[in-house]
Amino acid sequence: MTFTTAHMISLLTTLAVVTFLGVSAARKVKTANDFAVGGQSTGVPIIVGTIIGTIIGGSATIGTAQLAFTVGFSAWWFTLGAGLALIVLGLFYAVPLRLSGLQTIPQFLTANYGAAAGALSGITSSLGIFFSIVANILAAVPLISAVFHLDAAAAAGVVFLLIVAYVFFGGLWGTGLVGVLKTVLIYVTLAATAVVTYTGMGGVAGFVQSFPVYPWFNLFGRGYWTDVASALALLVGTLSTQTYIQAVYAATDAVTARKGALLAAFITLPTGIPAVMAGLFMRTHHPDIAPIDAFPLFIIYYLPPWLGGIALATLLLAAIGSAAGLALGVGTMLSRDIAARWLKGRGERASLNANRLMVLAITLMAAVFTFGNLRSLVLEWNYLSMGLRGAGIFLPMTVAVFWPERIQPRWAGLSIAYGAGVALVWKLIWPQGIDPLYAGLLASAGCLVIGFVKNKRV
Repeated sequence: MTFTTAHMISLLTTLAVVTFLGVSAARKVKTANDFAVGGQSTGVPIIVGTIIGTIIGGSATIGTAQLAFTVGFSAWWFTLGAGLALIVLGLFYAVPLRLSGLQTIPQFLTANYGAAAGALSGITSSLGIFFSIVANILAAVPLISAVFHLDAAAAAGVVFLLIVAYVFFGGLWGTGLVGVLKTVLIYVTLAATAVVTYTGMGGVAGFVQSFPVYPWFNLFGRGYWTDVASALALLVGTLSTQTYIQAVYAATDAVTARKGALLAAFITLPTGIPAVMAGLFMRTHHPDIAPIDAFPLFIIYYLPPWLGGIALATLLLAAIGSAAGLALGVGTMLSRDIAARWLKGRGERASLNANRLMVLAITLMAAVFTFGNLRSLVLEWNYLSMGLRGAGIFLPMTVAVFWPERIQPRWAGLSIAYGAGVALVWKLIWPQGIDPLYAGLLASAGCLVIGFVKNKRV
């Protein structure tokens, strides 16, 4: 990749502004509650910024273009599925979750099923989210390597430092404030991408002439059951992700929580289409490039340098912001639900430091884990992540929200353990078979049915 001075100036300026916002958000953080849920006083813009800043990451941009370069329009499922999940979150889950007055999914499940279920949900959710953090670092490392001419290890180090600047100081406030700016920058980048690719291909007719309809323009181009599983993974995974639930908990009230989730949904739904167009455009004009370079190279080759620099910074921020928001979610769960027993009586400062240290540790582990998987597909990690957390948590949480006290606590805990465990083992022993999400959800549902029957007898 070759960069002009204009590229570098606009890119570094954008990164500097975002880093300043993330660090300055520390002024709003005085307690662990401020760090985790913004003191439960955030309005719609911060809720939307937190959700969009996390969900529209490297997978929704670089990863979507990478998959579109390989298989076509079915790559849209990531943002399409996430947007539909956020609609469900806003319409059905946001109000009861916000009215609970809690901060984490494990706290909610503990209140309904006991401490064992809460601990199991914290572990399975953290493991699933960890793979999503890895996916976003995977998307950011090649971009940092190309821009600053660094090897993979040094690039991962830069990504690590940027994630820390994004979330370590300001917590949810940092994620939300930077997320608002990031949302604006992403839409400018995607709008420019849509215009250039549409005109460069000669409109819809040009795209259709360049590719056969199947599989390139079919939402089920990778196979019906594969793409349905991807959509289902996005639905159950998004609704089981701490960061998005955390944004709901942070709202001033239940109505604000609902409005924030729904607005985030309608912003998310169309964002994958320009990335898909960029993937197809680059497949037509540069078929020999590495698929993961499709979106960055499109920006360098086809956007004006001043806008290209901003767009490259935006792609980088998309990946970093998503990883930071997810790390915040994991850090909050681990500090509030795992480490809390050792922090009793030590005050708010100790809780705040524990939350920050958890974020730091999770981010560092994900950066190190990335080294062995630099050539893997970004979205594959995200679909695995969504499937793991969704298989174990979605059904027990849904029952707790809408039908509380209907399941024996022991069987709710087993539902979490078997759901995530079966999905993971299935993926290991049958990687090319039926999607592990189906097996995990079936195991989770089976335990809940048994728990319901036993509870009814009691």
